[in-house]
Amino acid sequence: MPFSDLQEFVRFLEQHGQLKRVRVEVDPELEVTEITQRVVREEGPALLFEHPKGSSVPLVMNLFGTMQRVHAALGRDPLVIGQELVTAFHKMNPPSLNAIWESRALIKRALFTRPRKVRSAQSQEIVEAPDLSRLPILKCWPGDAGRFITYGMVISHDPISKVRNCGLYRLQVFGNDTTGMHWQSMKGGRVHYFNAEEEGKGLEVSVIIGADPILMMAAILPLPEGVDEIAFAGFLRGRGVPMVYAKSVDMMVPANAEIVLEGLVPPAERRLEGPFGDHFGHYSEAAEFPVMHIRQMTRRRNAIYAATVVGKPPQEDKYLGIAAGEMIGPLVQLINPNIISLSAYAAAGFHNLLVVSLKERHPRERLKTAMSLLGTGQLALTKVLILVEPHQSPSDFRAVLRDLWHRFDPEDHMWLLPIAPLDTLDFTSFKMHVGSKIILDAAGDVITEAGPPEYIDARACDRRVEKYKLLDGGFLVVVVGEQPRDVLRNILNANLGLRFVVAVSPDVAIDDDENLQWGIFTRFDPARDMLFSEQSFVGARPVYRGTVAIDATWKQGYPAPLVMDQSIVKLVDRRWSQYWK
Repeated sequence: MPFSDLQEFVRFLEQHGQLKRVRVEVDPELEVTEITQRVVREEGPALLFEHPKGSSVPLVMNLFGTMQRVHAALGRDPLVIGQELVTAFHKMNPPSLNAIWESRALIKRALFTRPRKVRSAQSQEIVEAPDLSRLPILKCWPGDAGRFITYGMVISHDPISKVRNCGLYRLQVFGNDTTGMHWQSMKGGRVHYFNAEEEGKGLEVSVIIGADPILMMAAILPLPEGVDEIAFAGFLRGRGVPMVYAKSVDMMVPANAEIVLEGLVPPAERRLEGPFGDHFGHYSEAAEFPVMHIRQMTRRRNAIYAATVVGKPPQEDKYLGIAAGEMIGPLVQLINPNIISLSAYAAAGFHNLLVVSLKERHPRERLKTAMSLLGTGQLALTKVLILVEPHQSPSDFRAVLRDLWHRFDPEDHMWLLPIAPLDTLDFTSFKMHVGSKIILDAAGDVITEAGPPEYIDARACDRRVEKYKLLDGGFLVVVVGEQPRDVLRNILNANLGLRFVVAVSPDVAIDDDENLQWGIFTRFDPARDMLFSEQSFVGARPVYRGTVAIDATWKQGYPAPLVMDQSIVKLVDRRWSQYWK
């Protein structure tokens, strides 16, 4: 049976040793982040801070910080859900009585996509004027512009089609009744606001903080545009999400939510929002975004405030992203049936690295499929797309590097798109929303049977190399503190027989694959930061040969990486034993 609300899920986690209560007072400003970071890295329990400083509302963190808890929230493996959806589609195409009978369990679930209307609700036990200062809202990182609501599920309706969207967007607190609304590019809420603003109207919204865990997960799913996340949550639950009419806006809100903020985002009003320590492990810089004016706040009498922290991997969003990929990823096969599986890398911020295993049934079908993926929903925000053989596991980073050695050459297996849409959070092109993309094809015939070099002395090429590591597939990583382009050119000129050489900054731990993936893929723009042993033009076509070099160092003009204030680190060190009494 699905959990009816957040508090039932919290009780379940505690009963199964997956939640720890912190009974001493803890500051939501930075201290909570440092504690949570350490627990996430250890794949530790969810945390219920009973006495957050300045608030009487308990704060819950790290709800989905392991795959075990994700499975518990969904009631089953997310991969099974994705496989069920694809299998049912194939069985029902074409429809038949036998197919309907075999898919009866899934059809029964589909009957519950419509939300269930109720007249009274726990989420409206208390109706009051908005006062955000009473909530334990986090300041996550030292350079953040202030406090941010980090797990606010924003409900809106398209003013034209009336289609509902429920998406997760951060909200910077500007005052007791005012927040920013960080609607990113290609998000459903942004489309609704765009349509309302074109008509000169404001957009009514409700922000849900804390709900049943399936709804909390559905809000982050990259569903096709126009698909209702609340309806999809009902499908996953096997029962409709109970909804009640809001008090001050014309929409329905989850009846079992913890806290609901009802308000309006007016047209043509913008305010500087950010900086904020974000998914890519750096601060997203301040920019103009819409503003939400809160009319009413409703809540349960014993409400819990739910929040999350994002930043340098690993983070809680790693497990949410994996679950989203396993549930929704298989649906890509309905558009591109030659795809076997795919993996978006959490350590790279998901959008920065996507690996796809696929078959080629027609000439150049791999390229066709790659272009299709880069035009599909939020996959259109992918920056680096690598294609591998059908038998290959896309999530095995070292195996992918080996495929790049044996099956890739830059002349015929690489396509560079110099101008394309990118994640709003991507800063590497120095221009918000746009940048370049690269497709690397390692899914074709074997080009070389010989193995890659087994030893390289990178410092012999340039003494400015501080550290280096030769990974699988002739993939050399060098740590460079200054003049990385000159260092890369010297290595290229040495003709070492490498496939790739990548320069990273000294803050990257090259012996940690997750940190290395973060350090590479969040810090380079393909068109700006790639060099080649040999580069020329044949007509209008660029031709690249030999070793590919990538300058993935931190560059002047990039936002700063996230680093916790040392005074907070020492504070948590000193208090660590107190938290667990």
